[in-house]
Amino acid sequence: MYFSDIIFGPVQSRRLGVSLGINLLPLHGKWCNFDCIYCECGWNKEGLADRRLPARADVRGALEARLRTLAAEKKLPDAITFSGNGEPTIHPEFAGIVDDVVALRNRFAPAAKVCVLSNATTLMRDEVFAALQKTDCPILKLDSAITSTAKRMNNPAGDYTVEQVVAAMQRFRHDFILQTMFLRGDCRGAFIDNATPGEVSRWLEVVSLLRPREVMIYTIDRETPAQGLQKIPLHELEQIAAKVKQMGIPVRVSG
Repeated sequence: MYFSDIIFGPVQSRRLGVSLGINLLPLHGKWCNFDCIYCECGWNKEGLADRRLPARADVRGALEARLRTLAAEKKLPDAITFSGNGEPTIHPEFAGIVDDVVALRNRFAPAAKVCVLSNATTLMRDEVFAALQKTDCPILKLDSAITSTAKRMNNPAGDYTVEQVVAAMQRFRHDFILQTMFLRGDCRGAFIDNATPGEVSRWLEVVSLLRPREVMIYTIDRETPAQGLQKIPLHELEQIAAKVKQMGIPVRVSG
């Protein structure tokens, strides 16, 4: 399912409440430097025909118009969230767009939080890092603390190691939100399970090192491009969450 507008929603988010979405990627296909086996937008290959990114001015205009309408209707969102058809931080004008969004939030919906759902692969770019620091909720993905598992789940483009991503996350000095998708099942002839005791133990070591201000753990909620994947039962997620809570770190579970 693609997001066919620059601004979409508001929608009811499991993690963010009533969220107004911002899509900085093409409107007729997915464009991402990950190709996650669980992505609701499908595989990258299904969206290769469209590489047109919305201009900064178009994003600003569309968001202002939507916020004006929501303010008039007294239906302002809890969050304004960068998500959409891929990784938002790969947009070349991401930093400037964040400035625009923060200004419009302050003007029309000061109680709303500006959030970014990111796969954390561009944090080494200073302009991206600085922009994310201006948001209320930089929500950064780490689906496994084991590089081989992360690669099988996320299919990242180029060189990718968990160690590189964790080092980049440390630049935030704990002031970010860590999100992890837990799942299991068959994919392309192999079985994947990032909720095993060994996987969870390694992941908890990284959580302890990073000590983010919050952890979000969740499982499959929508149709996935890879067939044969399974939700992790809520009681298993709660068991993982309990170990995070023992570290004194707030954790939110979405089953």
